Amino acid sequence: MMKLMDMVVVNGVEKNINYQCCSRCISDSTCPGITFDKEGICNFCYLHDKWAGWYPNDKKGEQKLHELAKSIKQDGKGKKYDCVVGISGGRDSTYILHLCVTKYGLRPLAVHFNDGFDNPIGGENMVNITNALGVELRTITSDWREAKDLKISFLKASVPELNEGTDVGIAAACFGVAFKENIKHIIYGQSFRTEGIKPISWAYMVGDYLNDVQKKLGMVKLRPWKPEDPNYHLGWKELFYYTIIKGIKVHSPLYYERYIRKEAEEIIKKEYNWVYPGAHYFDDLYWALITYVHRVKFNIDFRLNSYSALIRDGQMEREFALEAVKSKYVMEDEKIIELCLKRLGVVRQDFNQWMQLPAKTFRNYNTGYSAMKALKPGIKLVTKLGIIPEIVYDKYFLCGE
Repeated sequence: MMKLMDMVVVNGVEKNINYQCCSRCISDSTCPGITFDKEGICNFCYLHDKWAGWYPNDKKGEQKLHELAKSIKQDGKGKKYDCVVGISGGRDSTYILHLCVTKYGLRPLAVHFNDGFDNPIGGENMVNITNALGVELRTITSDWREAKDLKISFLKASVPELNEGTDVGIAAACFGVAFKENIKHIIYGQSFRTEGIKPISWAYMVGDYLNDVQKKLGMVKLRPWKPEDPNYHLGWKELFYYTIIKGIKVHSPLYYERYIRKEAEEIIKKEYNWVYPGAHYFDDLYWALITYVHRVKFNIDFRLNSYSALIRDGQMEREFALEAVKSKYVMEDEKIIELCLKRLGVVRQDFNQWMQLPAKTFRNYNTGYSAMKALKPGIKLVTKLGIIPEIVYDKYFLCGE
């Protein structure tokens, strides 16, 4: 489908372009870096197919999962835990914890990061499944002054990554606990087949970015890094320390699973009384405000990514998705938006002023990305040698760079 439009807003900037929507999924010209072939199929669809080849979810995938579980058990011999599992109370993290215990036979330590905006429903979900499985739940609670100020700083930064503090905090918490407990494996409930492929300027996550924004716009100085308590410090040097020096590995087993969300939801509802938080990502109430800012300021709708992924994987009809994205996402609840602003101590007038600031991206800040681009050949070689997954290279250099 293609038609000429006078103006399209991409990342909050008006552009005169030929609007186009992918003929296979629903990703369109509002996605930075999108391209289309002569059949109208977008580059994100091709990336999906490429990754599906790397991460088969058939018998070959089952063998990969068997080998992974065996490796994790071997590294965890003699220890109380053999892996850390990041958990939020949402569908994906609940289901991966279920699989880790009941299918892979692992002994996980469930780690949750709380920065003050947890959905109570997600909290109950975490308690229910960890109690049922006999898994320890360890919650890492951030310093509220830091957590609050970080969210305000990113609103002032005028970038799409409004949840950078939470995203970096989750990863840092998992690495910190893994270091403290001498655990060599971290597991997340992520899958490109259901969450999709985000343009890099919508989801650039690294601690150096967070720290630069906070230094320039924040009012609170972040506590220093400690390997067992990294706080919000998870930049390139910290990642090098954890992954290369200490040998901590990160895994996404759902890449190899035939993960059907509806089926997974039925299982966790039946086994653990899991309750749907109301929307994807809504185990974190702050997403109500993020969704509003994304729509109004940046013309960003993450449903383009997640629904497109489900369409590619045969879990959603394209026509349904096209109709669904015409209306505002259910997370954009005005009462919860007001609750978030009140919790931050932000008056609406200040928030509205930040909404009027010129839109920016991570490229406007010191993130280390320029150095990464200069090292592209070396990074490519490292992926070919198997030191880091090839998918990492694609996420940084082929997703709308």
